[in-house]
Amino acid sequence: MQYFALLIDKERDRTPEEWAAGMAAWESFHAKAGAAIRAGDALAPAAGGVRITGGADAPLITDGPFAESAEVACGYYVFEVENLDEALALARDIPVATVGAVELWPVVHSIEPSRKLTGNDWLALLLEPPASAHTPGTPEWEAQAARHGQFATAAGDHIISGAALHDRSTATTVRVRDGETLITDGPFAEGAEIATGVYLLSAGDRDEAVKLASMIPASTVEVRQLAGVSGL
Repeated sequence: MQYFALLIDKERDRTPEEWAAGMAAWESFHAKAGAAIRAGDALAPAAGGVRITGGADAPLITDGPFAESAEVACGYYVFEVENLDEALALARDIPVATVGAVELWPVVHSIEPSRKLTGNDWLALLLEPPASAHTPGTPEWEAQAARHGQFATAAGDHIISGAALHDRSTATTVRVRDGETLITDGPFAEGAEIATGVYLLSAGDRDEAVKLASMIPASTVEVRQLAGVSGL
């Protein structure tokens, strides 16, 4: 089974020593978890990101950063594991869990990138208010899935991969503080937007990425460029 792990942290300046220590921690994690990692990358700073609201019919584009001092997405993984317990064990070992958080969702369909990802690629995270975050398999969800099929036809080879995420009740947030693992089951904060899906997009530049993402049938799409690094 696959799980999508979104890494959350505050953006901050780091000294060269902190960068070196951080990279050592990430390399250690990859050495331990590599067999379960199907995809993953760091995200470029939120200042270069875009949020698209209003849906595909009337998109409104807002440039990042999105919230001063707030925690933001800084990377992602796709894990292939047997069950949630194995996914949680991996999430606990991700270095960012000790200072930020890791949000885990089981995916509806496998995320299988069609090629190796680079810094010219983009992550599009689909967000919905709770009222329009439909449960997979319901008629409302199936109707929305048909619209995604139309988007896939229009976007063609620009879609490297993508998947819907399971209902918010299956989501889990992992934090590690002073060696103690803190696990919070979904749904999350009342009124907060809920992640419902993800795309990996190929685009020649930011404008093309925004154009593609504005076609995605979702209430909000957050678009972030991949850092194109091996490990995070």
